[in-house]
Amino acid sequence: MAAESPSEGYLFDLYRQYIGEPEDRTDVYLGFGLFLGGIGFAIVALLLYLWSSTFEARTASHLAWAEPAYALAMVALPVLMLGIVVLLPSERRVLYTSIAGVAVAIVAIGGFLYAYPDHWNGYGYDYTAQVVAVYAVGLAGITASTGAALIAHYLDMARTAKHVETDDDEDDDPELSDADVQRDIDDAMEGVELSWGGVEKTEHNRLSFSENEFDEVNVDTAAGTKTTRSSGVDQQVAGLKGLKGGETTTTTSSSTVDDQTQKLKELREQKRREEATGDDDTGAFSFFTTVRSRLREILDRN
Repeated sequence: MAAESPSEGYLFDLYRQYIGEPEDRTDVYLGFGLFLGGIGFAIVALLLYLWSSTFEARTASHLAWAEPAYALAMVALPVLMLGIVVLLPSERRVLYTSIAGVAVAIVAIGGFLYAYPDHWNGYGYDYTAQVVAVYAVGLAGITASTGAALIAHYLDMARTAKHVETDDDEDDDPELSDADVQRDIDDAMEGVELSWGGVEKTEHNRLSFSENEFDEVNVDTAAGTKTTRSSGVDQQVAGLKGLKGGETTTTTSSSTVDDQTQKLKELREQKRREEATGDDDTGAFSFFTTVRSRLREILDRN
């Protein structure tokens, strides 16, 4: 298919914008041609009349320009109105009425050209009344057909808009009850497993440990670490508060005060025996070694 020319595309765009989708390409071309032609005739008639006014009235020069100016002005209006009828999607009888009216107007224009200026407006036989009457009949027919075409077009547009609005109303979903909404949700969520929090359940591996899993692991607690063992609900709650920073934790031990006092007495007796021997270097070394071993034993018991 050949590409449309710029003028063709513009005319069709105008038609779709102000009238609707064209049914026939000929109607678009002929309608716009008659409409624009009527406007052109009116402009030319005005220019000729202005030019004729520069001459003395009823002189040969004045009549030579005035006669075509009047004739074109009489043609412009029927042609313009016929173009409107052709453009509108009207019935055939309306179009035929317009054509008949234009034909009657053309007959009246021919009578004007015959009568003007010798038998016009008080001169000669004066056919002014007859010509004007025939022209008025033709113009009335064109006006009636144009009005009918416009009314039919607006009624058709109103019916189309109402039909579209009705279709939109029918397409709207009816009011749904709570049971219907819940049923739709259940249907949509069927087959979907969700855990707490709305996170979709997924299959994965979990790590598990037996009670004796770490029995063989030796943790050195001698390097300045503190071991806390608690039993009972109160002590566990106190431990949790300590983790939050609200309370300090307390380290407990299973050894009694008497045991610790006995160990200290043994250390003092050993120190006195080492001082009695007189071997300071060996005694001092043995003292620190013994103290360290005792402390380690106390920590291991804890």
